[in-house]
Formats: sequence, structure tokens, C-alpha cells
Amino acid sequence: MNRRVYVAALAALTLAACAGAVVTSQPWTPTPEADGWSPVSVSTRPVGLGLPGAVLAKGVRYAGGVTVLAGADSPLHSLSDLKLTGDGGFIAVSDVGDLARGTLALDREGRLVGLEGLGVRRLTLTDGAPISQKIDGDAEGLAVTADGALLVSFERDHRIWNYGPLTALRSPAAVRRPDFPFPENDGMEGLAASGDGWRVAGESGGVWDCSAARCVVVTAPPETPLADSDYRITGMDRDPAGGWFVVQRSYRAPIDVRARVRRMAADGRLGPVLVELKLPGTTDNFEGIAAERRGERMRIYVLSDDNSLAVQRTMMLAFDVR
Repeated sequence: MNRRVYVAALAALTLAACAGAVVTSQPWTPTPEADGWSPVSVSTRPVGLGLPGAVLAKGVRYAGGVTVLAGADSPLHSLSDLKLTGDGGFIAVSDVGDLARGTLALDREGRLVGLEGLGVRRLTLTDGAPISQKIDGDAEGLAVTADGALLVSFERDHRIWNYGPLTALRSPAAVRRPDFPFPENDGMEGLAASGDGWRVAGESGGVWDCSAARCVVVTAPPETPLADSDYRITGMDRDPAGGWFVVQRSYRAPIDVRARVRRMAADGRLGPVLVELKLPGTTDNFEGIAAERRGERMRIYVLSDDNSLAVQRTMMLAFDVR
């Protein structure tokens, strides 16, 4: 992702009302099968959408959200993508090479009110050694394939690695990625399951469907890469009803940062805006998205990347889509 300082986050979070008291989460309890995972404790604070700025399409409703309050030395910063594990849990990846997991805490109405059971582990290189260099660990995309494999896309050193099933992570193996010269810091931000393969979206444009055999262009990258002020895809997940959901981010200096959630069709076309977040309401550098079916609605979670900066926040927000 772009490393500009999104000072809009500071203004947004000053304006957004704190909707509840701080809650300290209970860390995950290690087991003999922990396999490299370590518990981590953070606090969360419920957050609303703030002053009028959020625009929700007909049939979309806000389903709660939290701000993560973590110390400066906590690994729960710079979270750049998000997926659900199907058992009430989630997994996230950071752009410094960490993997995090936890459980979504919901109230009686099903609204997101906290995060529990948090654990982290370091991603590894192909030889099993923990990633130690930024150029190796700039993870931006996360996907869980149909057979349960965890895929992670990286930028700077552009690649997609398969870490095996979440229950038995192993040293990664490279898998097919688009044959495209991504800019150093504008890589494969969107990654999601796609049938028996995976769909990839570039931050500067372009969509591909990949399998073990090849990658096929769905939407060709534009001749002129998308600018920061354009709405660029920063996260993607499969829509359980068919197609995909994407989160897009736009930034205009000095303080205008926005996010949108939309559907994506099989041919790469984007549907109407379902959620728009902008000043003077709650907004930030949203890069992660995950979706699941809840009754007759789809539940979408979006996650912001704070870049480990004090003027930004790590937030997870939930929306129900009819």
C-alpha cells in the first residue's frame, strides 16, 4: 500500500463518537498444538459511524464495530487483509509479516462489540525461517481456497505463497500469480477464493483469475495506473451468493480519505456502492474485507490498516447486506 501519512484518520476519529467503554480482550490460551502461535492481549472500544459521512445503500445496515487499542510494540498493527474461518473466528495478515487470528465477539443482536482469543505468529520463508525483512514480509492479500489452503500475496517482492491449511500451517510454496510488472509498492492487494483457484486484483488496476496452471486476465490493467485519488481495490472476498465483494480506498491530500464497498461480477464489473465511508464520519485506511452468510443477509466486515502510526487506527466494522 502507499506509505503516505493519512492524517484524515486523526480528524475522522476525533469526530467519530466513542460509542462505548474500553473492553480488554482475553487472549487466546496456548495449547500443545499451538505450533508457533503466541497469545496477545489488546483492548477494544465500540465505534459508531460518527457524524453524517457514511452513506449506506438501501438494504444495508451498520452492524457494529470496534477500534483496536494496542500498545506501540503490539503486533496488532498494520493489518492489511481479513478473512473469516467459518467458526466465528477471523484471520488477518499484516504488511510487516505477521499472521493474527481471533474470535468475533457479537452481542445478542449479532452486532460486533469486541474481539476475543487473539493470537499471532510470524509468517515464514520457504525454508521455514521466520520473515525478518520488510521486503520479504509486506503481505497485503489473504485468501482461503476451496480446499482450505491459506494464500498470502506480497508486494515489493511480488508473489503469492501457499501456507497450507490454517490448522496445520507449513513452510510456504509459491503458486501462480499474474504475469504483470506491478509497481514496487502497488501490488496484489485483492486476493480471494475463485472456484478451484483464486482471484487477484492489483491496487493500480487489473483483475485476474488464477489456478495452478495459469492466470487469465479478467480486467486488463489501465495504461495509466490508478492514482491515489482514484478508488483503488485494496481488499476482496468471495460473496457467498456469487461473485465477490471488494473494498476500495481513495486519498486526496491533505485529509480526504474515503472507502467504498461494492460487489464485483465474474467479468470484473463493479456494482453500485453499498457502503461509503468519508469525513466528517468514521473513516480510515480500509484494506481488508471478509464476507459470510447470516440468515437472509450477507455480513461484511472491513478492516483498516493503521500503518503503525498514531494518527491512524485499526478498526473493524460490520455491515449487513440484504
